[in-house]
Amino acid sequence: MKYKNPTAFPQDFLWSAATSAYQIEGAYLEDGKSLSVVDLNINSAYADTSITSDHYHRFKEDVALMKELGLKAYRFSISWPRVLPNGRGEVNKKGIEFYLNLVKELKENGIEPLATIYHFDLPDCLQKEYGGWSSRKIIDDFAYYCEVLFEHLGENIKYWFTINEQSNMFLLPYLMVFDTDKSLEKQKYEMNHIMTLAHAKSIQLFREMVPSGKIGPAIGISPNYPKSCDPKDIQASREADDFRTYLFTDLYVYGHYRPNIWKYMLENNVAPTIMEGDLELIAGSKPDFLGLNYYQSRVVAYAPETLENKDIILNTGGNKGATGYEVIPGIYQGSSNQYLEKTDWDWEVDPIGLRVLLNDLNDRYHLPIIITENGIGAIEELTKERQVHDYYRINYLKNHLAQCRLAINDGVKLFGYCPWSFMDLLSTTSGFRKRYEFVFVNREDEDLMDLSRIKKDSFYWYKNIIETNGDMLQGDV
Repeated sequence: MKYKNPTAFPQDFLWSAATSAYQIEGAYLEDGKSLSVVDLNINSAYADTSITSDHYHRFKEDVALMKELGLKAYRFSISWPRVLPNGRGEVNKKGIEFYLNLVKELKENGIEPLATIYHFDLPDCLQKEYGGWSSRKIIDDFAYYCEVLFEHLGENIKYWFTINEQSNMFLLPYLMVFDTDKSLEKQKYEMNHIMTLAHAKSIQLFREMVPSGKIGPAIGISPNYPKSCDPKDIQASREADDFRTYLFTDLYVYGHYRPNIWKYMLENNVAPTIMEGDLELIAGSKPDFLGLNYYQSRVVAYAPETLENKDIILNTGGNKGATGYEVIPGIYQGSSNQYLEKTDWDWEVDPIGLRVLLNDLNDRYHLPIIITENGIGAIEELTKERQVHDYYRINYLKNHLAQCRLAINDGVKLFGYCPWSFMDLLSTTSGFRKRYEFVFVNREDEDLMDLSRIKKDSFYWYKNIIETNGDMLQGDV
């Protein structure tokens, strides 16, 4: 419903934007940094992570643009192998200094730093040593990494995110390294359990070292709509939510596995190893808030048991119709939504789905929420006047923000919005062919060009949104 007297965005709302280290920093072997698994596994058809947007050398220029944009906050991730090139042990002085200088620059320009601890870039040395997230050894190494960050940066950063898109890491194979000789599904659930333990341990450590701060996960999820009103499809959509969303969020907030998912794991011999004290650790580490990465909704139908089990086939080229949908026989299969427009990468544009998801999370967990990612990727070129007229992005963000404001009026405790991304960066699957949000970086996959920063039309639009605290959206509520 709509409201006759809608509530405005809170005065202290965190108007922000987001990036991640390996996608924007470059300098992947400079000043003591070692390689991460994502440095090695990035799609070889596009640019690598060696330079990306060159933020490592240009962060002051980029922060100046953030200030001009009017950002109240900026979400970035910290590179584990830049801080700890060996995964643990000696701290790389130049690595930690980079983040100290970035945070100092942000705060001097009135921008609240929002730090993500882990955004896919596991040090490759730990992957080679013991299999990374497949081994419980990583829990102590991750805790040590967190301790280093909290010790050096804790007093200057109020908001922290433990792990980015834990749910997606087990759906998209390029983000993790699996043993091809073992059951893939079994490995996914084992790794997820280990990662949840690392998340929980980091929260407990944070509360000891940074008692005045706030911490939570940033999870990438979507609402799952039934393809039809057939009760089988409705049940399939509920089970898709359980497998794709509530498996993770119930663990984060309640500290236990959903009974139906646990029974599925047992019956299919894919249950993770639960050791004494595991669930107590998780249950005792409830987050202060939830970070939500939202791009699209999904449609699912019942999947007959006779269907072949299939993973998602990614559309990496920006050609509509190239995406293949996930199939879990006997449970659900993905499908297209005839009522929604799609991007060139087949991502269905559904602003209302964001309101649906915000309300579902609010009703279920009663925690504050910040949108940690939301945006539209597109193929873009400069005009002769060196401009980018991204009207489609303005429409996308305008419509999603209108739904955010409606959700606030619904009672959702939404305290921030971080479009993805502040500037063009290396798309993990599509390189610099796929561009996001406010600042154009003048380079291509095969040609570095001059790496100059050019403000898109959406830059000026978002600047106005921030200056008016979203009042421009009043007619959309």
